[in-house]
Amino acid sequence: MRTLFAGLASVIALTTTFSTAAVSAEWPPANKPVQIIVPSPGGGGTGDTIARLIADQLSQKLDGNFIVENHAGANGNIGAGIAAEAPNDGTRLLFSWAGTLAVSPSLYRKLPFDPQKSFDAIGLVAHVPNILVVNNDLPVNNLAEFTDYVKKHPGIVNFGSTGNGSSMHLAGELYMAATNTNMVHVPYSAPGQATTNLISGEIQSMFQLIPGIVGQLKAGNVKALGIMATERSSTLPDVPTMEEQGHPELLSATWFALLAPKGTPADIIERTNKALNEILQDPEVKQKLANMGAATLGGTPHDLDNLLAYELKKWNKVITDADIQIQ
Repeated sequence: MRTLFAGLASVIALTTTFSTAAVSAEWPPANKPVQIIVPSPGGGGTGDTIARLIADQLSQKLDGNFIVENHAGANGNIGAGIAAEAPNDGTRLLFSWAGTLAVSPSLYRKLPFDPQKSFDAIGLVAHVPNILVVNNDLPVNNLAEFTDYVKKHPGIVNFGSTGNGSSMHLAGELYMAATNTNMVHVPYSAPGQATTNLISGEIQSMFQLIPGIVGQLKAGNVKALGIMATERSSTLPDVPTMEEQGHPELLSATWFALLAPKGTPADIIERTNKALNEILQDPEVKQKLANMGAATLGGTPHDLDNLLAYELKKWNKVITDADIQIQ
């Protein structure tokens, strides 16, 4: 599965292998918009911003009216639940991400959707890797030095996150399991406060997402030790990957995907997937995503199904082993 995820960035240049079929009559509909449900608040978050970019591009590519409909709450579970119950006629789609689709099933006892049974995959859109960043005063400059320091100070080094079960938290747990180290998790309700405390030294490290820390890195306020992806980020090309530093298993990213309610006609899935892949090959779209710290993915619905199945198992093990619970 690591090979699959590594190859998805280049697979968007390939054509999909659907059988030719007549597109469902009058789709996209001329008299009503196609609503893309985004399970987060509007207002400029990375997921919402990417969703609006894709909606605008789909409107142009498919000669329709694709609009974003935000439904925030419960780590995206409310919005995903609404999408799961939506009509499967192509008039409502779901734009969601790893936290809701691959992590929530292991954190919540009851969900209003099943990530594998409630939806038909359309395709992967992009991913934003986690990046290990540390306070400038910490006497380390690479992953090996950081790991050695943490081992010499067990239970002393803190790492901040945006809460229990968040991408930053799970990335930290993944790191500790892989390196047999022990750090203290400090959850924050406000991401900005976590970053402020990292700069001041109240916490020593974070497994941040690139968009949330790139400004501070370029200003020299914190140090980056490694990106949890198979390739370096075009946004931070000088930061090595964890694989380059001897830990290829340290992969963690928030990936974004487009799905449809289960039973949506196959020709609608096919046409939307084809348009999505063409959109993700556009240099202007690639650059806009890169400016957000995101890398394009794409590929077939089967690629999304495979990644989701793998990530469900991966994060379930991390959550179970670390006994992570939503409080």
